[in-house]
Amino acid sequence: MSKKARRRYTAEFKAEAVALVERQGYGVAEAARSLGINRSLLDRWLRKERERQSHQHDQQEGQAEELERLREENRKLRMEKEILKKAAAFFAKESN
Repeated sequence: MSKKARRRYTAEFKAEAVALVERQGYGVAEAARSLGINRSLLDRWLRKERERQSHQHDQQEGQAEELERLREENRKLRMEKEILKKAAAFFAKESN
């Protein structure tokens, strides 16, 4: 009994296959058939790509929230710095 060699696909091939479905409007079965691969394999690649995009979107949202928090913190620190500058000038004037 001989074992069938498992085919390996490049990342570029997978990306092109996913692009056929997501960007060019082909159906999953139609794209799989035209590429000569099993539909379940293409489904798996699509699912992984969507998970990757979802994870990337979540990261971007987290970064946007952190950026907004840091901007607010920066604004408050600038205000505090200005208040301290004015207080230092006031007390320097008082001591003379």
